Amino acid sequence: MEYYKRLKTELHAMAGQMMDEMVKVVSARPLSPQEAIGKPDRTDFPILKGKEVMVEAVFRDSRGHAFTDMPGNFQGSLQAVMDLDLQTNFERAVFIATFNAVMREAGRILNTVHCRDRDPKICAEQMPDFIRENFKNPKIAFVGFQPAMLEQLSQSFMLRVIDLDEDNIGVDRFGVTIEGPENTEDVLSWGDIIVATGSTCVNGTIGYFLNKKPVVFYGVTVAGPAALYGYHRFCPCAG
Repeated sequence: MEYYKRLKTELHAMAGQMMDEMVKVVSARPLSPQEAIGKPDRTDFPILKGKEVMVEAVFRDSRGHAFTDMPGNFQGSLQAVMDLDLQTNFERAVFIATFNAVMREAGRILNTVHCRDRDPKICAEQMPDFIRENFKNPKIAFVGFQPAMLEQLSQSFMLRVIDLDEDNIGVDRFGVTIEGPENTEDVLSWGDIIVATGSTCVNGTIGYFLNKKPVVFYGVTVAGPAALYGYHRFCPCAG
């Protein structure tokens, strides 16, 4: 929980710098797959298979998104978000989505809304060049299942992939066998860099991937934390 204390402190500071009317109702709800991602070119994204939901928080004129595997509904004041214990993935998703929305409203970040339709494909096609430009030709320890990215990266780099979804573990995807969480330490030690889903800041595992070796977080969920902590983040097509 130490990780989230700084985020709460920062959220409190941003709210304190605004006029009283900024502390209005914050609403968070899970989006349908079409609301979240539109109609992409492929159908194997976890959100389209019902494995994840997207929570949307709205603060004044700004929206923030966060993925979670625990759906639910929340509506309350910004203070009510601050008061959440952050003991569950859903509470953390509400908090992170709200943090992203408030950071955007404060003018500190953009790209807090998930890309849609053909954009996930365009995003994935850009990732190999991003990796080369920043890390040359590394072995990649990939955390999470993002099929479009895996397809592109597997064509150019040595890759090992960890995922929590039992339906994926042991399955060959694009010439790479998806490994389970019991292999995490071995996979991270093997890789030159870590490429991890930003959803780790919702499921509470993000601290495990920090300070080991260079890490890139991908996706919209980690927008606010990445800006605050200075993480490498890859999410070129978010809105």
